[in-house]
Amino acid sequence: MEEKIMEISFNIIATAGDAKNLAMEAIRESKQGNVDAAKDLLQQSRQGLVNAHKFQTQLITAEASGEKTAMSVILVHAQDHLMTSMTFQQLAEEIVELYGKMDQK
Repeated sequence: MEEKIMEISFNIIATAGDAKNLAMEAIRESKQGNVDAAKDLLQQSRQGLVNAHKFQTQLITAEASGEKTAMSVILVHAQDHLMTSMTFQQLAEEIVELYGKMDQK
């Protein structure tokens, strides 16, 4: 189980990190006036977070089924990446919307 937890943790880190990077790229695009491109990037970011959340759900389901989840720094780091990326993505949505409104004026 410990090897499985490590694999899932690294998958969370990778997918959440990619989602955060896409959200950052969306902000940059909207800043340049490319709001449609930014919205496409945000959609990709949301999908990345869905994928990361699916990995997290595997851990939750296993623990709910009675499997013991050994806490590790890697797992905590993965959870931190996921939560930070989710928050960042939500803020990016707002920033892109603001840049879009500024471009309309």
